[in-house]
Amino acid sequence: ITNVSHDIRTPLTSIVTYVDLLKKEQEPAKMKEYVGVLEQKAQKLKLLTDDLFEAAKASTGNIPVHLEDLNIVSLIRQGLGEKDGEVVKTGLQFKLNVPDEKLMVRADGKLLWRAVENLLTNIFKYALPGSRVYIDMEELDREIAVTFKNISAQELNVPAEELLERFTRGDAARASEGSGLGLNIAKSLVELMHGRMEVEIDGDLFKAKIRLPKVMPA
Repeated sequence: ITNVSHDIRTPLTSIVTYVDLLKKEQEPAKMKEYVGVLEQKAQKLKLLTDDLFEAAKASTGNIPVHLEDLNIVSLIRQGLGEKDGEVVKTGLQFKLNVPDEKLMVRADGKLLWRAVENLLTNIFKYALPGSRVYIDMEELDREIAVTFKNISAQELNVPAEELLERFTRGDAARASEGSGLGLNIAKSLVELMHGRMEVEIDGDLFKAKIRLPKVMPA
């Protein structure tokens, strides 16, 4: 709570400061510059508060869940296509080890994509630029398991189990952007769909695995 309070206070302090400067400034170029900074800091503050709100809802189960039969192979492929711009920007190479046929899970499409999107955002922020990211899919007896693997750009100096807690980042120095809520939100969303999520660290290798109930044949 202390850490995230600091994260919220930092852009808020900047906003207060630049509003004060803007009220005194007469030069149009400077005013435009200050408005740009205000917009940037306000957007950061919005993202932090949105994450806080979503984390609170997810952890208390205060989110409508509409379970249906979904093809998780299609969802992952389509989602990566929508994120192509960010993939290109980071230079990451995504390697998909998924079957050509459908793998059906019982899940809420909107919540499942939000959980996957949080994992992808985590990869975009923390993966070593230009490295490979592996997405493996495995069909088990009663579950479908999807594993995301990437090499971290910075040393992972936080125990794996702590990364799933709220307000925890992979860099203890907290030098990176983000609220430290993404993985916790993803875990809570997966659990709302009666699934499980776990993370594992092996040196600089980070692995996150989602397990969801498989649609059993009639």
